[in-house]
Amino acid sequence: MNVARLLAAAAALALAAPAVAQTPPAAQARQEAVTVIHAGTLLAVPGRPPRREASIVIRGRRIAEIRDGYVDVPGARVVDLRDSYVLPGLIDMHVHLVGLDDRFQARLQANQRDYEDEAYTALLNARRTLLAGFTTVRDLGAEPRTITSLRDAINAGQFSGPTIVAAGRGVSVTGGHGGVNGLNRDLTEIMHARATNMCNGAEDCRRAVREQISAGADVIKFAATGGVLSNVAGGLNRQMMPDEMRAIVETAHTFGRRVAAHAHGVDGVNAALEAGVDSIEHGTFTNDQTFALYRRTGAYYVPTLMAPAAALADGARGALTPAQYDKAREAAGNATESLRRAVRENVNIAFGTDSGVSRHGDNAQEFALMVNAGMTPAAAIRAATVGAATLLGRADTIGTIEPGKEADIIAVAGDPTENVRLLETVGFVMHQGRVHKLGGERQLTDAD
Repeated sequence: MNVARLLAAAAALALAAPAVAQTPPAAQARQEAVTVIHAGTLLAVPGRPPRREASIVIRGRRIAEIRDGYVDVPGARVVDLRDSYVLPGLIDMHVHLVGLDDRFQARLQANQRDYEDEAYTALLNARRTLLAGFTTVRDLGAEPRTITSLRDAINAGQFSGPTIVAAGRGVSVTGGHGGVNGLNRDLTEIMHARATNMCNGAEDCRRAVREQISAGADVIKFAATGGVLSNVAGGLNRQMMPDEMRAIVETAHTFGRRVAAHAHGVDGVNAALEAGVDSIEHGTFTNDQTFALYRRTGAYYVPTLMAPAAALADGARGALTPAQYDKAREAAGNATESLRRAVRENVNIAFGTDSGVSRHGDNAQEFALMVNAGMTPAAAIRAATVGAATLLGRADTIGTIEPGKEADIIAVAGDPTENVRLLETVGFVMHQGRVHKLGGERQLTDAD
């Protein structure tokens, strides 16, 4: 039988076969499992008052009901958190799971690491992030197939990690942040041929957005301005033209994707807001127009305060190039002042760290920086739950502990609305109904 006949026979069998979705046995067992959490204090909806002595009933991966008191359900596993403060799983809106945390090692090993190395590193980074209490992350820059494969494997229950909302590669103009910069001519030629995220002109930027969506992107990120860690001189001001930004936003929104703009310089921040982006990442420099645009558009600000401090520390120990270190010094301290004013102006704020610049697993250290910039602990927690879920467009499934939502739940020993640094030591983590950490210790699941 020739190849054409084999293909025809296979197609006929596929058409004749019933369309039955096969659920893996482990997923079936998880769907049927019942867990009851006895919560001493339950902050079900950050921003509202907590309740004392409550029981959360979880069936499979979702929250079924919340009852007053400590109730028993026949056949259910009981998790005793009567001495803990229970709240929704945290959401980090800006991470980079692919890549080494150590800037020295990242530079030394850059030419030796392949996709497989990056995939295993991303898996370990995802696990560290989950065990730190972050049950959902938005990954804003990685090789598309590497990050989407990890996303899909975690969604299928094959590996432990947070839910990943992936951007693929950030869209960039030639010479801009996220482009192919600082390499010798041979490597530049090779990388240019594969840099489908790079664009020049509005129509070409539409193509670049479609390339990322075709590769599996859930969200689109673009670089409106220069960036600290791109090895090219030129500062942190606007690098993309307004018509290019508008083309990116319009194309992404046409495909139902939200748009995050990397933006440091005030000219780029304001142009991105004018273009209709859903969030500004970093937002280091601002002016009166910036906050008028935030109010008019309803866009979110994701301040990533850990990143400038981490980059500056890397520069001080010689782990950055001169071009990078100059930009790190330029950015230092300004993001804190921008957040301080954003709090006063009542701007929409979502939690994000830029982990990958800072260390994965240390994400919760961002909370103290946000509070230092003028947020209350309660507001900072809301930014990492309700606010982040709203920005993702997933407030109907995550961000609070309510019936029908994903069972993404964490617990700490003490009240984090009084001492937000308690979130740096999470004792309990549940993601989609599976317990990954209990009593401060990692728990093995069928995904480990």
